[in-house]
Amino acid sequence: MDLQLNGRRAIVTGGSRGIGLATAQALAGEGVRVALFARDAGALEAAAAGLRAAGAPEALAVAVDTTDDDAVRRGVAAVADRFGGVDVLVNAAARPASAGPPTDLASITDDAVRVELETKVLGYLRCARAVAPLMRAQGWGRIVNVSGLNARKSSSLVGSVRNVAVASMTAALAQELGPHGINVTVVHPGVTETERTPDVVAARAESAGITGAEARAELDATTTIGRITTAAEVADVITFLCSPRSVAITGDAVAAGGGTPGVVHY
Repeated sequence: MDLQLNGRRAIVTGGSRGIGLATAQALAGEGVRVALFARDAGALEAAAAGLRAAGAPEALAVAVDTTDDDAVRRGVAAVADRFGGVDVLVNAAARPASAGPPTDLASITDDAVRVELETKVLGYLRCARAVAPLMRAQGWGRIVNVSGLNARKSSSLVGSVRNVAVASMTAALAQELGPHGINVTVVHPGVTETERTPDVVAARAESAGITGAEARAELDATTTIGRITTAAEVADVITFLCSPRSVAITGDAVAAGGGTPGVVHY
């Protein structure tokens, strides 16, 4: 299937690693010119260089802290000036759930919640707000917000709150922007194979007093397919949602975590 993405222009936040980088790689493979946003300029440039070496039409590194609205607006303006516009925004700049604050009520602080909302919810909103006028003007666009399956669980108070908020924001943006040819969706990855996974497995093994192999088996057993998905597999789902082919999907959440055993969502 031709995703009809060749020649499109995309911004991927959190683009220096993990799902963000995997998405940038997948988009570039479809002929998309990609701009990567993240805070670490060195890591960003290394990621962009890797994309260019792999044959990306164009890969631009833009150091942006998405908690800073002025920085977001400057970054989007720089990309629009370089690319001549923006067709796609993938919001993936957020801390992984496993790296988040304690989840029990007694340990959660107001500031811990504020940090998560500032980065994941307001950060995503700032980026969408900055690109929306460009997409409206051309009558087409795609915004994909990467959230997480904690939106469907009660095991992490902070993780659930921030991810549900992203899903709610997605639906509101889809309703407002849909008449202008802009689809907005949210993707819920589960635990995902990234460069952080060995550390996650080691930490679980140490805390539970089990072997690394046992910890890994526990992780894989959380999915219906019997293993956790890779960042590249999640990126494939995101890339489809970035394409003109995805016009029938907007405002909704798409799970990309390998399936949750024993649960029915409808």
